[in-house]
Formats: sequence, C-alpha cells, structure tokens
Amino acid sequence: QVHLVESGGGLVQAGGSLRLSCAASGRTFSTYALAWFRQAPGKARQFVATINWDGGSTLYSDSVKGRFTISRDNAKNTVYLQMNGLKTDDTAVYYCAARLTLLYSEDEEDMEYWGKGTLVTVSP
Repeated sequence: QVHLVESGGGLVQAGGSLRLSCAASGRTFSTYALAWFRQAPGKARQFVATINWDGGSTLYSDSVKGRFTISRDNAKNTVYLQMNGLKTDDTAVYYCAARLTLLYSEDEEDMEYWGKGTLVTVSP
C-alpha cells in the first residue's frame, strides 16, 4: 500500500512559479512510478506529467511541456512538480498518483493510489 500527501499549492500570479511536493509512505519508494494529474473546476481530471522509478524517464502533457518539470528524490520518498510560467489555465487541484510498476503511464486508469490533492490558483 502507498500513502501520498501533496503540498505546495497556493495562489500565484500569472507568470509566477510554484513547486508542488508529494510525500509517499508505505511501499519502498524506488519500486514504482509516479504521476501528477490535475482537475480544473467543472472539467475532467487530466494528465500533467509522469516519471519512472529512478527518474530516468519522464513524460509531459503538451499543455505543460517546457514549463513544468517532474522530478523525484528516492532518498526523501518525495516527487516534485516544478511549475514555471504559470497561466490562469493551470488553475486546478493537482493530484499525485502512484502506479506500482517501474515504468510510467499517463493513463489515470493505470494509477493505483492517489493523494487528496493540493489547490493551485493562478490569478491574472
């Protein structure tokens, strides 16, 4: 079992930056892939970024590519999402998710554990 807790959300002006963190506990952290998803008000949850077990491979949605960076610190059992150049369209609840395999996936149906989310609000 894996327990995920996100933090780092908040209010930021457009063009600004935030770094989200997701602390994991339970199963050995370096044995599974992780991902970030987001859900804007009134919209379906969507994929943001994912990373494999050792951080050697990553994948991003087209909407955040070049602005967001996913990384992980296996010694700290934490995955991060550095968000730069934030836009009002990035406003959403951001969720951390775990897939209990070494390789990543962008499909939320492949995720087995989810955090409760952290709210990011980007003002004009």
